[in-house]
Amino acid sequence: MNSQATIIIRELTIGYRLHARQQKVVSEKMNASLMPGQMTCLIGTNGAGKSTLMRTLAGFQKPLAGDVVLMDKNMKDYTDRELAKLIGVVLTERVDVSNMSVTEMVALGRSPYTGFWGRLNDEDRQIVDDAVQMVGITHLAGRMIQTLSDGERQKVMIAKALAQQTPVILLDEPTAFLDYPSKVEVMQLLKHLSREAQKTIMLSTHDLELALQMADTLWLMGANGELHIGSPHDLATHGQLSQLIEREGIVFDRNNLTIKVS
Repeated sequence: MNSQATIIIRELTIGYRLHARQQKVVSEKMNASLMPGQMTCLIGTNGAGKSTLMRTLAGFQKPLAGDVVLMDKNMKDYTDRELAKLIGVVLTERVDVSNMSVTEMVALGRSPYTGFWGRLNDEDRQIVDDAVQMVGITHLAGRMIQTLSDGERQKVMIAKALAQQTPVILLDEPTAFLDYPSKVEVMQLLKHLSREAQKTIMLSTHDLELALQMADTLWLMGANGELHIGSPHDLATHGQLSQLIEREGIVFDRNNLTIKVS
């Protein structure tokens, strides 16, 4: 593994502990790494374990075996507060709050640094302003969250993660509730942020065609829990994408990375 990797997983087994002596294994003995300056898309069939893997990488769920190494230190050795300064998480659920402005929501990203009372100093406020500007929502700064479209709300949550100033941002289905133009816009934004801010960005997605066009690296979780890693062209050439996509009436073009309905 490259020593510059932000996250390294070693012989990682993920799943659930049903009780003291029984566990359900979702995927086992995975080895992979995530790099700064890259956008990685996690794809796979429903039930393959994508959400379990994302929760494990975020520190929300403990591995059944193996290690998650974050910034050269085992994740289990971090406190929750330390993890909050290293990993920003954007979840699938729609943001449903009232009477909170965009700026106030983004400012919540500073909570790992501001202590119990959450008071922002000048530096915190500048970081919030910078995050809002970087995501391109300065014109929305004073708007109430409940007045925004789904696409606008998703940008707010990405800005909140940026204000958290973490080297890693993990996103669970960030385009799930968006129309197609908004999906493209969010994916372009994440790709840009990975490049410009040298963030390690990983997102799970069912938007396969966008992932094929925009991901630097794909993590493909197969139906049996196996993990395949490579560029879209690599996984197309070796047939893993065809196995995922092709069904009766659905054809995957390996050369152009496109999906056709016959």
